[in-house]
Amino acid sequence: MALRDKLAAIFSVKDSPKKIAISFAVGVFIGMSPILGLHTVLGIAAAWIFRLNKFVTIIGVYVTNPWTIVPIYTFATWFGAKLLGVKKIIPAIDWNNISFNYLLNEMSHLLLPFVFGTTLLGLLSAIAGYIIIYQAAMRSRQE
Repeated sequence: MALRDKLAAIFSVKDSPKKIAISFAVGVFIGMSPILGLHTVLGIAAAWIFRLNKFVTIIGVYVTNPWTIVPIYTFATWFGAKLLGVKKIIPAIDWNNISFNYLLNEMSHLLLPFVFGTTLLGLLSAIAGYIIIYQAAMRSRQE
């Protein structure tokens, strides 16, 4: 589904612009959260618990997808590292002795910046998403 089609589908929902915007914002926040692999389940659960629009929430969750998740998570980790004052972001890697355990050990200092960065970026993106979708939903109702 192309972006234009997704937006058209969002604005065809029969909920209020406020509910559409909050559903999308919650989805975006969950989609950018550090809990990789559970985004869809968490999106559906949040929509059900808070009585949001499930369809719009899932569209927000899928802002992060296989094409966007690597750049988003990379930027969020870098952002978190900068805000937390982490100096050594990318360590020198011994490519001759590389293994999963080696990488895990060498990158463990990035766990906190990853969690902090994705959470903060998710919050900022959710706020921006709410404003944009709310304004667009209001305009689409006036046409």
